[in-house]
Amino acid sequence: MHPALSVIFFTVVSGTGYGLLFLLGLLLTADPQRVSGNAALSAMALGGAFAAAGLLSSMLHLGQPRRAWRAFSQWRSSWLSREGVAATLSFAPMLALAWLEWRGAESIVLRACGLLLAASAALTVVCTAKIYTTLKTIPAWHSRYVLPGYLLLGLLGAAAWAWVLQIVSAVHVGALPILVAALALASALFKYAYWRHIDALPPTSTAESATGLGRFGSVRSIEAPHTEENYLTREMGFAIARKHARRLRRVCLTLIGAVPTLFALAAYLVQMHVIDALCATLAVLSVMLGLFVERWLFFAEAKHVVMLYYGARPLA
Repeated sequence: MHPALSVIFFTVVSGTGYGLLFLLGLLLTADPQRVSGNAALSAMALGGAFAAAGLLSSMLHLGQPRRAWRAFSQWRSSWLSREGVAATLSFAPMLALAWLEWRGAESIVLRACGLLLAASAALTVVCTAKIYTTLKTIPAWHSRYVLPGYLLLGLLGAAAWAWVLQIVSAVHVGALPILVAALALASALFKYAYWRHIDALPPTSTAESATGLGRFGSVRSIEAPHTEENYLTREMGFAIARKHARRLRRVCLTLIGAVPTLFALAAYLVQMHVIDALCATLAVLSVMLGLFVERWLFFAEAKHVVMLYYGARPLA
C-alpha cells in the first residue's frame, strides 16, 4: 500500500496523544493527589494538541476534505466513523478535567472524569486499529497482532513524552524511566513477532482462487489490464525491495527498543537532573522517529489482493 505521509503522521501523532491522555486518565483515577494541577494541564495540553494535529492531518488524505463531516454519520457500520465520533467525544472529559483542575474540584469528581478520559482515549485508538484489522483483502492487516500493536506503540510514545513533561514541570516520578524501558522492550519484541508472523503467512489468494479458474490449471494475464498507471496501481501497488524492508526493520527495532531502553536505564541508575533531562530528550526523539519508520513499513509492506489483477505474486 502507498504509505501516505498524512496517514502516517495521523496514526503516529494521534496515537501518541491519546496514549498520553490515557495515562493521565489512569493516574487521576488511581490517585488524583499525585498529579499536580500544572502537570495535569500540561499533559492535557500536549495530548490534546497531538490528537487534534493528527485528526486534522487525516483530512489531507481525503479526496474531498470539505465533506469530512459526513464520516460521522456512518458510525453504525464504519470503524472510521466510530473513530471520528470517539476522537471527538474524548475532548469532552479532557476539557472538563481542565476546568475541574483549575477550580480545584474534589478527588471523587476528578477520578470519575479521569476514568472517562482513559476509556474514551483507549476506545479511539481501538477504533483506529479496527479500520485496518477488518480489511480481509490485506492479509498483513487482517491480523490479531495489529490491534495490540497500535495500543502498545501508542503507550510507548505517550510514556516517552510523559517522561519529558515530568522534567519540564519539575515533578519527580521515578517509575517513568522504568515504564519507558519496559514498553520499549515489549514494543520491539511485539513488532518482531508481527513481522515473523506476516513473513510466514501462507498465500491466501492467487490468480486461480481470485478468478475461480483454478480447476482449469494455472492462470496468468496475457495482456496488461492498463497501458498506464492508475489509481489502483498508485495506491495499492507500492513496492519495497526486501533488502530495504529488512534494513528498515532493524532501524525500527533499534529506535523503539534498544535506544530508549538504554537511555531510560542510564537515567534511572545515575539519578542526576541534567542526565535525566538529556536521556529523556534523546529517548523521545528516538521513539518518535522509530514510530514513523514502523508506521511507514506498516503501510509499505501491506499487499492488497487487487494487485493479483495486475500480475502480482500470490499474496501472503
